[in-house]
Amino acid sequence: MRHDFHIVIVGGGMVGACAAALAAADPRLAELRIAVLEAHPPASPPQGDMDLRVSAVSRASQRILTAIGAWHLVPTQSLSPYEDMIVWDAAGKPRGTGAIHFSASATSEPNLGHIVENRRLQWALYDCPPFRQRITLLRAELAGLTFERDRAVVSLGDGRVLSTALVVGSDGAASLSRKLSGIETAGWNYDQRAFVTHVRTEHPHARTAWQRFLTNGPIAFLPLADGRSSIVWTTLPDHAEHLASCPPEEASREIEQALDGVLGKVEIAAARVHFPLRLTHARQYCRDRFALVGDAAHSIHPLAGQGVNLGFLDCAALVQVLAQEVEAGGNVESLAELRVLRRYERWRKSENLIALGMVDGLNRLFSNPNGTLGWIRRTGLSAVDSSALAKRFFMGRAMGTSGELPAVAQESRLLV
Repeated sequence: MRHDFHIVIVGGGMVGACAAALAAADPRLAELRIAVLEAHPPASPPQGDMDLRVSAVSRASQRILTAIGAWHLVPTQSLSPYEDMIVWDAAGKPRGTGAIHFSASATSEPNLGHIVENRRLQWALYDCPPFRQRITLLRAELAGLTFERDRAVVSLGDGRVLSTALVVGSDGAASLSRKLSGIETAGWNYDQRAFVTHVRTEHPHARTAWQRFLTNGPIAFLPLADGRSSIVWTTLPDHAEHLASCPPEEASREIEQALDGVLGKVEIAAARVHFPLRLTHARQYCRDRFALVGDAAHSIHPLAGQGVNLGFLDCAALVQVLAQEVEAGGNVESLAELRVLRRYERWRKSENLIALGMVDGLNRLFSNPNGTLGWIRRTGLSAVDSSALAKRFFMGRAMGTSGELPAVAQESRLLV
């Protein structure tokens, strides 16, 4: 059957753009016509201040972005590598009992990851050669989605109706494509909000990510390339609203106290925002002619910074499964069959369940004020810190270098 496109990706955020670029870069999928449906695509970011929205990009994600030629397009001044990470319990000290110190020096890697501005990373994905040369950008909203025996029909907000073999839903945690496909989710709201801003500190961040677990949720200092630090403080909703609206001097003092003065005096140096937190996991990742990636499939608590990294791994796994089907003799129609898409689902759902379970469990354990649990937490953190094997496990998960990885995430190599 003649389709307008072979693959239509709904949602052109970082994950959707990555899925498109990976598919466009894979020589086994060279004959496919691929489109991204995004009503508000990015423009080239202006020079100047760093946006509030940043991500901790893992080593696996860096390899994926390198493969499609996007990583080197992120300006160096927007990349902040961090070599160390220090995590400690509220009743402990950052370099004492009840703390863990992760260091790149204990690995063969030059750093543990990079803090990157979201809008510059998204633009790099749109600007990379595979996306520019092979992707059709559809500037419209999704209005409808139906599935027939031999095609999926995508209705756009501007009245266009498109036929495609496969739809990939990458339109975020509130995914409309997921709802229209009939896939349900499980999950719950956290009684927490994430407060976000940037701060200047008396002492340099020393390319170190700092995270302290408080009874209402963790607070993290993430090092930025311009010397400031990004603050992500998970706390109670009323407190998050207070931090966003109180005088900046008051918010600065509270942040300084929450991190036990680890970087000295703190000064708010950006806008202040907060947003609700929820865990969501799709009951299925696919159906005939449809697959989910990124937050549309799973949204996770931000304490471990794994959200976008899990999404990039989803993209790499899905494209690898589709390419292997073509390599084995499949055609455009067989790519969208449930038997093929379920290979992707089995692969990534099991990996994502591990990540969601670990992060949710850590949040619940460390957000509990019970004194006995506090002693167990501090003892456990100290035990992990003294065990090279345990630290390698947690660093491997954080860096995305452990688990069942797509080939493109296993080593740095160019596909373009």
